[in-house]
This record gives sequence, structure tokens and C-alpha cells, in this order.
Amino acid sequence: MSYGIPSAEPSAQVPVCPRHPDRPSYVRCQRCGRPACPDCQRAAAVGFQCVDCVNETRRTTPEVRSVYGGAVATGKPMVTFGIIAACAVLYVLQWIIPNDAVYQSLGFANIYAEPRYGQFEPWRMLTAAFLHSQGFILHIALNMYMLWIFGQALEPLLGRVRFLAVYLLSALGGSVGYLLLTPLYVPGQPLYGVVGASGAIFGLFGAMLLVQRQRGGDTRQLWILIAINGAIGFLVPQIAWQAHLGGLVTGALCAAVIAYTPRGPRRGVLQAVGLLAVLALLAAAVWVRVTI
Repeated sequence: MSYGIPSAEPSAQVPVCPRHPDRPSYVRCQRCGRPACPDCQRAAAVGFQCVDCVNETRRTTPEVRSVYGGAVATGKPMVTFGIIAACAVLYVLQWIIPNDAVYQSLGFANIYAEPRYGQFEPWRMLTAAFLHSQGFILHIALNMYMLWIFGQALEPLLGRVRFLAVYLLSALGGSVGYLLLTPLYVPGQPLYGVVGASGAIFGLFGAMLLVQRQRGGDTRQLWILIAINGAIGFLVPQIAWQAHLGGLVTGALCAAVIAYTPRGPRRGVLQAVGLLAVLALLAAAVWVRVTI
């Protein structure tokens, strides 16, 4: 009878990670039961799952949507933060770049929508909403405060893309309102420009008003806020009430498109078409104004 040393357990019986066969893995996925090395483990509600099961869950789980069809924006309102940051950066540049070059490049006045004077630069109708008066710091401070307040409410409700669309179209609508409701430029007369996010902010007022009404909420405080801010535009000189009105109407139209589009698989497409129709309406208003 011979006495030998017991042989070691075959290496084939050592559990290894399917993604990394050279790594022994004694932790198994709670879902599929396969071994998973530390690089392939993902924390789950109980224990760990492998990366393949986590990816499969993401693919098969329907994306959570807001009440108006947008992707749910969790965490900080990043679009609102981005707009505030853009306005702040441009405001600093207005101070440090000499010869008023930022305003000269991005500000809007009626002449810039007048092809007959060779100054047709329609992008200024949007970029002007990111500039603010250098002589009145409360101009940017109050606008950014209102953007912060309403952005926190509307961005998660509409979704980031829809909120950004409402804001930008409202900013454009503010400039269109100014163009429609002020005399056209006449050579030799003083040229008055318009800057500021007020038109876009009033667009958020209009959007919130319509959303609240559509959801059955109380709108009295919003009406009071709009009335007070609207009156300021008439009582305080050098405030473009025309831009406020244009932004308010445009924001309400955009919100109506988003809120009243029927639910269904093509809801997002129909909302996009509706918002493009609002953009086309603004473009048509500009064309009629400058050609008649």
C-alpha cells in the first residue's frame, strides 16, 4: 500500500469571472448567479450584480418621463445653472473688453432687423438676452434671481430640453415684441438698443401661468407677479415693456404646445413640430414688420 500526497483541486473548478477568465471570483451576481470580479461588480439593493445584468436592466426598463413627456431631470437644474453662468460670463466680458465691443457684437436694435439698411443680423435678437445693462447691476441680479426661482420649478417639470426651448424661444419672442411695438429705425434719429433676459423671464412667467392653469393650480399669485413686473415696465424709464409682452406671449404659446399635446408615442415629435411652428410664427412676424 502506498501513501501519496492528495492532489490539489483542479483549477477548472475555481470560479472565474466570465469577462476576465484569468481572475478567480468568489462573489456571485445576485441576479444571474455568475461569478463577478471586483471590476465587474455593481452594488445592488441586496449584494452585488454583474455589469451585464445591470446593463440589461437599463435596456429593458422604460425611461422615466415627466408629466409633459420630457426626461426626468434629477438633481440640480443644470440648464438653469448654464444660462445663469453664460449671462454672468458675458456680463464680466462687457466690463473688461474695451469700446463696448460685446454689446456692439451681440446687442439688438431695430436696425439689425432691417435688410434695407444692410444690417440684417437676426441672431442678435437671441444673443441680446444674454447681455445686461452695465450701469444698473440690479438688472442682471433681479433677472438671474427670477430665473433661478422659476428654473427650479419648470426645468424638472418640463424636462431640460423642453425648458431650454421655452427659454430661448421666449428670449427671441421678447426681441420680436420690441421690434413689432417700437418705431422702425430712421436714419439720423437716435438708435436705442435692447439687452437683458427680461423677455425670457416673462416667458417663464407665461409658461408657469399656463402650466399651473392646465394642472388646476392656483394662479392668483402669478397674475399679481406679472401685473407688478409689467407695471414697472411702464413706470420706470428705459425698460422695454415691449420685450416683456413679447416674451410673455411666446412663453405661454410654447407651454401650451408642450402641455396640451396629446399623450402617445409621438408626443415628443408633435411637441417639437409645435415649437418649430412658434419659431416660424416669430420669423414671419419679423418678415412682415421689416418688409411692409
